[in-house]
Amino acid sequence: MSDDRPIGMFDSGFGGLTVARAVIDLLPDEDLVYVGDSGRYPYGPRPRAEVRGFAHQITRFLVDEHDVKMVIVACNTAEAAAFHELRAATDVPVLGVIDPGVRALVSATTSGRVGVIGTVGTISSGAYQRAVEATGAAVKLTCAACPGFVEFVERGETDTDQVHVLAERLLAPVIDAGVDTLLLGCTHYPYLARTLADVLGREVVLVSSADETAFAVRAVFDGHPSAAELPAVARRGAGRPARHRFLSSGDVAWFRELGGRLFGPELADAEGVTWAPSPSGSPAA
Repeated sequence: MSDDRPIGMFDSGFGGLTVARAVIDLLPDEDLVYVGDSGRYPYGPRPRAEVRGFAHQITRFLVDEHDVKMVIVACNTAEAAAFHELRAATDVPVLGVIDPGVRALVSATTSGRVGVIGTVGTISSGAYQRAVEATGAAVKLTCAACPGFVEFVERGETDTDQVHVLAERLLAPVIDAGVDTLLLGCTHYPYLARTLADVLGREVVLVSSADETAFAVRAVFDGHPSAAELPAVARRGAGRPARHRFLSSGDVAWFRELGGRLFGPELADAEGVTWAPSPSGSPAA
């Protein structure tokens, strides 16, 4: 059996493109629809309830308008705010980036001193703290919120003196804790990997959840026991090249330009999406 529906994915902007690239590389035959909610980024400083509303809205949009067979919440802040609700409200599998990243984090450490950096919303939610505790691993976790990182990435400023100075200040808690492994708890942060490595030192292992999330997607298709609680879906059938669509709720020209630099030429065909207010006053696609 095959399932020719696309995989759906969303993020507050460009960060989830790291996950999209990993999924495309691992599963090149699958269609994909990516929504970058760049018109409302950054999610990190927004109230949790507001982010939850955005997550439900975009998930409904992907399911109802694009008939996706799976939704990947490629945004740590949105996952922390709404993940379990999305799973309960959606008939297709909903995957996130937090648990795959945490599994990689606790596997990579040798000293047991690990760190997570993320947006204010993600870190304050306690989602990573709970996920690390749930693994049962004997590790000591240090978390640090990094306001401002997303905005630098969204402006294309990933290696400036300003972001380096900010990183030195924000990473001080994990440096002082002597972590040997750091999880980038925001999908924007891999674009800052060079700056982060310079500040932390090359001996600290940086873990991105993108590849691990792609492996989790493949596990769903393969019926792996780790995905037993999710609805079953199949891979796309053969017969034509995969189609990848990229949508932005913000400035589409800027999404194409910066996305092309961060991701590749596929972003040249990015399209716009507009959220119209619903009768109740809450956003609706």
